[in-house]
Amino acid sequence: MSSVMIIVLIAVVVVIAAAVLAVLNRGRLRAGGGQSLKRRFGPEYDHAVARHDGDTKAAERDLGDRVKRHGHLRARPLEPAAREQFTARWNLAQERFVDSPRQAVAEADHLIAELAGARGFPDSGHYEDQLDALSVHHAHHVHGYRRVHRATLDTSATEQSAADTEELRAAMVEARTLFEALMAEGDDHGHSTARTGKHLTEKRSTGITRRGVQHG
Repeated sequence: MSSVMIIVLIAVVVVIAAAVLAVLNRGRLRAGGGQSLKRRFGPEYDHAVARHDGDTKAAERDLGDRVKRHGHLRARPLEPAAREQFTARWNLAQERFVDSPRQAVAEADHLIAELAGARGFPDSGHYEDQLDALSVHHAHHVHGYRRVHRATLDTSATEQSAADTEELRAAMVEARTLFEALMAEGDDHGHSTARTGKHLTEKRSTGITRRGVQHG
């Protein structure tokens, strides 16, 4: 075999090896990106996959786009007076759950939307955009907001059954975790206040929600 042929064969082998390596690297990058999104979004990743009918690539494009659009957001501080007002309003909503579960959940939905806007997320007039932004920064808590919002929009129930009341109770309890995260976000004072608020709301919520279910 001539030296020219040997050089040609070597060149061909090098090109093929480079192409195979590039394909393998792309596969690893895609897998790494998916794993990174899974770690970042947790249960919200599974929700996105379900929303896209099991298409993980479409779900990951969706989640990646959310990060690009909202990953730069930083929480704005809350004034102490505003912080106290939000806490008081949430406690009142929980107390109202005893007699008016749907009204209480609607108030929780409105309150989270208002609080998120105050903290620097898209305002309450753009629910889907606000929800996407919250999912980037509070992926493990955002589903509670989704649940109370859906319950608020649901006008099909004409009578309040025990099952309905239990679902509303669960939605409000889950939404409270996002409320507390938003209250705590951004400064040490917020973390201290949120712990205090959590202690108060847990004390009240236990009795309120149980009574609400019993009377539902």
